[in-house]
Amino acid sequence: MAMEWVRLIEWIIKAVISTAVLLAGFAYMTWAERKVAALLQQRIGPNRVGPFGLLQPVADGIKLIFKEELIPAQADKLIFLLAPVITVVPAFIILAVVPWGPPVKDFYGPGQDLPLGIANLNVGMMYILSVASIAVYGVTLGGWASNNKYATLGGLRSAAQMISYELGLGLSVVGPLMLAGSMSMLDITNAQAPVWFVFLQPLAALIFYIAALAEVNRAPFDMPEAEQELTAGYHTEYSGMKFALFFMAEYIKMIGVSAIFTTLFLGGWQGPFVYEFPWLGIVYFWGKIIASLVFMIWTRSTLPRLRYDRLMAFGWKVLLPAALVNVLVTAAALLGNQVILGAVLGALGVAVVIAIFFGLARRSRGGPAGRRARAAQSETVV
Repeated sequence: MAMEWVRLIEWIIKAVISTAVLLAGFAYMTWAERKVAALLQQRIGPNRVGPFGLLQPVADGIKLIFKEELIPAQADKLIFLLAPVITVVPAFIILAVVPWGPPVKDFYGPGQDLPLGIANLNVGMMYILSVASIAVYGVTLGGWASNNKYATLGGLRSAAQMISYELGLGLSVVGPLMLAGSMSMLDITNAQAPVWFVFLQPLAALIFYIAALAEVNRAPFDMPEAEQELTAGYHTEYSGMKFALFFMAEYIKMIGVSAIFTTLFLGGWQGPFVYEFPWLGIVYFWGKIIASLVFMIWTRSTLPRLRYDRLMAFGWKVLLPAALVNVLVTAAALLGNQVILGAVLGALGVAVVIAIFFGLARRSRGGPAGRRARAAQSETVV
């Protein structure tokens, strides 16, 4: 009975630490994004509020807390208020099954280790995919409950994008699951002790990362924010802290998908001397996450936004077939247990992906009819 209370207290402490880390991560991701983007674009970035601008997130938070809260008169008030919460809660709880570091040996006694993670579910990856799909409801309901046609269309567009890229993302994790032989995130991390899965599953890692960018609405897949329009997409009618909750969800999900990518493909907390010095596992884990976050900011500062029809075509016609090919190649290699068979099927898979990509590019340019139309247009201009 006493041990059950100790475990309960352990879970509460871990949950509080995880929440505090994610809240601090959200606040200083806004600062880091502005600083890294400024460095890439030869600007200064925040430098006025506190040393190096480190108090800028505090100032922004105070501003949003005291900003006036507006609710449209004809809005569905209950759903309008719940939508930001439905969006942000999955971002907090999705990391419950991700291990932060190696278990602390004999913490409670001989043979009783302390796992560095809130929970170690044997279906951890299934839990992550299930929780990640809930955020779609918050975005869609937020647009619909606003009683604004532009916000409703923005919510539907966001839902279509997120659902489309969830298919490729879900299939991309099948390869690492087959290699590890388990859906437990701790087992997947332990299976990468000899070699990280990013070297065995490079195509799956690329698909997962691209689909994850689309899932968290980051550039070049940030169509849900609709910054190119006069409205702001699904959150047009939101203000104050309700508006901030949507962006809290985005930044926390950036940390979440980086942690999941690190666990699935980059070995999690695995690294040199981690078994001799277990505390290094936490350093390696968060170091990989920070590197992934910097790469996301770099991507946003570099690549332009995709056109919506091409964004959807890329998800359905490139990522989804490529993920299916990767699953087939991995399964064939594991069943055949032959390097030659895996190499042949891998080359076939790459050829299929390249063919799909060039076919999509050719179609986007209109084919022969498009070339004739462009030639006629150029002759008219001359």
